[in-house]
Amino acid sequence: MNAAIVRLFLLVVFLFALLIAWTSRWTVFDASALNNNELNARPLIDQLMIKRGRIVAGDGSVLAKSVPAAGATWGRRYPTGSLFAQAVGYSIAAQGRAAGLELSRAPELRGVQSGLGSVFGQLDPHPVGDDVYTTLDPKAELVAAAQLAGRAGSVVALDPRTGAVKVMYSNPSYDDNHPDAACAQPGCQVNRATQAAYAPGSTFKIVTATAAIDSGMYTPSSVINGNSPILVSGVPLANDGDRSWGPQTLTTAMTYSINTIFAQVAEHLGRDTLTRYMKRFGFYVKPPLDYPPAELRASNVLSFKGKPLPPASPDEDIGRIGIGQGGLAVAPLQMAMVAAAVANGGKLMTPHLTARIVDQTGRTVSTITPSVFSQVMKPSTAAAVTQMMENVVEEGTGTAVQLGGIRVAGKTGTASIGPAGENETQPSFVAFAPARNPKVAIAVTVEKSQGGFGGTVAAPIARAVLQTLLSEGG
Repeated sequence: MNAAIVRLFLLVVFLFALLIAWTSRWTVFDASALNNNELNARPLIDQLMIKRGRIVAGDGSVLAKSVPAAGATWGRRYPTGSLFAQAVGYSIAAQGRAAGLELSRAPELRGVQSGLGSVFGQLDPHPVGDDVYTTLDPKAELVAAAQLAGRAGSVVALDPRTGAVKVMYSNPSYDDNHPDAACAQPGCQVNRATQAAYAPGSTFKIVTATAAIDSGMYTPSSVINGNSPILVSGVPLANDGDRSWGPQTLTTAMTYSINTIFAQVAEHLGRDTLTRYMKRFGFYVKPPLDYPPAELRASNVLSFKGKPLPPASPDEDIGRIGIGQGGLAVAPLQMAMVAAAVANGGKLMTPHLTARIVDQTGRTVSTITPSVFSQVMKPSTAAAVTQMMENVVEEGTGTAVQLGGIRVAGKTGTASIGPAGENETQPSFVAFAPARNPKVAIAVTVEKSQGGFGGTVAAPIARAVLQTLLSEGG
């Protein structure tokens, strides 16, 4: 082989290598930068041409689907409108906007799991995404909406055994077919179930009782003086109606929601101990839900200026925190997690909205396997707190949630809101059932009531939703 041929061969090899390097740069190494370039309209066109997968309820009902639009593109439709708007959200591909599951499960809905998002997948002339099957229960969701009856608030129900979210309804809601339409009520796109900052009131006494018993500092039979009023952090604290109960067991204090007893228990436990258990329940961090992080908030303690305090801050009024006051600000999902942890023998499962991902051939691409978020308490503690919560429903402040032959464990909460003297309250209720073989845990909050209580306003809502879910087999 003469020198000229060798030089020509090397030149061809060099040019071929250069071609590979150059094409690899744009198709592989710099593909992301190219797709994100604001001058490149191709990614937007690609998005509009993908027939996104459906979002499906637990019973097979379609909550979101793609419909043909102009120019061989696709739009989205939501058959249930406002009923599941907070959980499902919306997707407006032309504007690059999305919310709810449409945002958190966008890769699956576009087909990334089944290869549609790869270089070769983009060559598909008719791209179709994967279906997202959820754990949501339409019948129970309808009951939750009907029971709230237009009042602002939230209902969240979980399967405590798996963490599956069965109900996540927030009112006011909006029509996700027209997310930019004017809302009938302000804040309609705020998912109160995951973003609200409500005072939990006496429902938080479940956390205080758990810390007290699990730490070994108290038993359900421990006796504490329930006189009223007492000084807590130098400020008088009274029981409902300023009733002095005298010496009572911790069980009785839970049954009749005696503030002065639980405030003393919290002060005796101390900030470090109570904070440790709050963290186990999931406080101070955003809930580990398959949902957009921007649409989740951490439940924590706020200062007088409305800023989150560091855990176990010396500025906390630990006595009032122990009864669900003192600046505590929680989302209903967090309180559902509290009930679920007790229901599941002390083991808190990670909440999730998605059950599985299925491609267009019917093949299950992935399944959400239940996972443990934390071991909150010993099983013996969970059994003791369950018995205390059963007493609340059988003979205490929560009798309105009784379900006949099904034993229910619950706790009422009533937080005073608004200016003093106006008698505005924020009723709440948490529960699980059946008490000895729990299949559903629930948290209900009604944002505003004129003098109503958790046991009279929120408990009947919880009862109706529990009855619906249990009649379907949990």
